[in-house]
Amino acid sequence: MNLDLERFFPACNPSKTLKMGSSEDRKYYIDFATVRSEKVVDKLKRTITRLSPNQPTCQLFTGHIGCGKSTELSRLEVELKDAGFHVVYFQVTDDLDVADLDITDILLAIAHQVSDSLQKSQVRLQPQGFKSFLKNIANVLDIDVSAEANIPGIGTVKASQEGVEFSLPAEIAKITVKAKNSSQIRSRLRQYTEPQTHQILRLINEEIIDVATQQLKAGGKKGLVVIVDNLDRVPSQATSGSNKPLDEYIFVDRGEDLRQMNCHLVYTLPLSLIFSNAREPLKNRLGNGKSPIVLPMVPVQLRDGTDHLQGMALLEQMVLARAFPDLQAEQRLNLVTDIFDNLDTLNRLCRVNGGHVRNLMGMLYGCIQEEDPPISRSVLENVIRKERDSLLAAIDEEEWELLFQVVKEQRVKGDREYEALLHTLFVFEYQDEIGTWFNLNPLLFETDKYKLWKQEHV
Repeated sequence: MNLDLERFFPACNPSKTLKMGSSEDRKYYIDFATVRSEKVVDKLKRTITRLSPNQPTCQLFTGHIGCGKSTELSRLEVELKDAGFHVVYFQVTDDLDVADLDITDILLAIAHQVSDSLQKSQVRLQPQGFKSFLKNIANVLDIDVSAEANIPGIGTVKASQEGVEFSLPAEIAKITVKAKNSSQIRSRLRQYTEPQTHQILRLINEEIIDVATQQLKAGGKKGLVVIVDNLDRVPSQATSGSNKPLDEYIFVDRGEDLRQMNCHLVYTLPLSLIFSNAREPLKNRLGNGKSPIVLPMVPVQLRDGTDHLQGMALLEQMVLARAFPDLQAEQRLNLVTDIFDNLDTLNRLCRVNGGHVRNLMGMLYGCIQEEDPPISRSVLENVIRKERDSLLAAIDEEEWELLFQVVKEQRVKGDREYEALLHTLFVFEYQDEIGTWFNLNPLLFETDKYKLWKQEHV
């Protein structure tokens, strides 16, 4: 089989998130559960379908940005739909600026996405109380609802057009689109909505979720599941009005508000929170006493530094599947030299990324930006050097001392300094039969700074 470059190139784009509802995208999917030591999708799914099918649940899901969480959540969405649930999956960044948000922003985004999904599924809502509330917001913000606006999922319309009556999702979007694009409007919106958080929750539950659940179950569905992705991008260095780190304020201080909806909820959250002093309050206020489920890196080596053969093999298949999605694993291996000059080059690509799937795809994409396959070792090494130097430039001396400590102890302490190492992808988390362990991003092993330290400490 010849390599189809027009199909291969876009499949390697690191910004591409696999949509597991697409038969084409499913061909690219590799299940890493056997080497990650935890079947995260099965755990999330069983909690909803087996343990609490008729009671609301709230589950927390985390991991390094770019480690494959969105793809796994897409798989969860498909499996829950197959199990009979109505599932609303969305990325909160479609509605919000995660670097500047408050709890009511998230609640409005959920109301927007859920009502839009229900409307498309012919669920009949009559949210008169919610629409009255939104009208008050528009008046307070002095939003000209007669002006032309581009409403997500609807298109460009004018509220004054004859026969046009905005539905609930469009009414919400009129406000959230304005707020996302203006810090002043966001501030005024919060001043009005924050004292009415419980009112917003009541309207969401009574006029959207409860009404929808009744109709969904009457139509044979088992219930409603809402999956909110990309909240793991909420930064820790930003501060909220409470003068606390934004991630801690949203998920801990306001965590009880996030879990108050009468449906199954899955939230992504920043990995750094579970290594901070906020871990236990987080479990109790938002996680119903349960720890967040963590998606670790795909292991490329064992704790003793030897190769993790199964992990490496699966990463190789992830790359090869982008080139030959219609072939079986063994058939793909026979065509390695259609993509790389030899198998060692593919091994080098997989190993140097440390099992971070987006970084791996990013380096592969960098290679094919420079030349058509087969990719040469020299081109790969050039891409590796650029990525290494970019990472190196961001590390100061204090952080190097922390990194060397991670190498010696293979663990991360619960300090904000160590959280920064995780957030910046200087350190990766892995899991095995013993438990959780940590190691440096393998790109740092390529630096002279690390090599000198290792010589001095052997």
